[in-house]
Amino acid sequence: MRILVVEDQADLQRLLRGFLEDDGYAVDTASDGAEGLAKALVWPYDVIVLDLMLPKLDGMSLLERLRQSRSTPVLILSARDALPDRVGGLDGGADDYPTKPFERSELLARIRAIIRRSAGMATSIVRVGDVVIDLRSKTVMRDEQSVSLTSREFSLLEYLATHRGRVVPRSELLDHLSDEHDEANSNSLEVFISNVRRKLGADIIETRRGFGYVVPR
Repeated sequence: MRILVVEDQADLQRLLRGFLEDDGYAVDTASDGAEGLAKALVWPYDVIVLDLMLPKLDGMSLLERLRQSRSTPVLILSARDALPDRVGGLDGGADDYPTKPFERSELLARIRAIIRRSAGMATSIVRVGDVVIDLRSKTVMRDEQSVSLTSREFSLLEYLATHRGRVVPRSELLDHLSDEHDEANSNSLEVFISNVRRKLGADIIETRRGFGYVVPR
C-alpha cells in the first residue's frame, strides 16, 4: 500500500514516514500544499495523510482541488481541533480527521480502516482456502501454521487480497508497492509473486496472462 504524507514540519514528517514504513507502507512525502497536490494528481495513493496549515497551498484548498478529479482516501491530521474545523474537513471530502497530538497505534488503525472501507471490506481477516491473512497484525497462517513473509511479499499479498477477485495489472501493483524513489520493476515483481506462491501454495495468486494477477474468491 502506498501513502502520501503532506506535512511541512520536518521532524513530524520524518516521524510519520518512519513508522509508516516500519508498518510496511511505501511512503512519499510533500512539504507544501502545491507539491502535495501535484503528487496526489499523478500517483494512485491508497491514503493521503494531510496537514491543513501548509505553505503555498493550504490543506483545505488542496482537498477541494483533489476532489474535482480524484476520490483518493484522505485523512486530515491537524492541530486545528475545533468542531467547525473538523466538520468542515469531513464535509469537504476528508474520510477521517484525527487531531494532533496523536497516538501511533490509533493513527495506524485509522489508516487501515480507511483502506478497508475503500475496498468494501468489513473485516481485516481474509481467508483464501487454507490461508488466513490478517491485515491488522500483518501475519499469515497456512493450515494453522504461521508463515513468514518479507515486508514486500506481504505488501504484495495485502494489495491483491484487499482487491480480491479483481485482476490487478502489473503496473498498478508496482505503483502501489513502490515509493517515488523505489526502483522495483516487473522482474522483481515476478520474484515476489514466486516467493509468495512457494510459501503459500501456487493457487494463492493466479496469473491472467496479458492482464495481471488476482487472488481468487
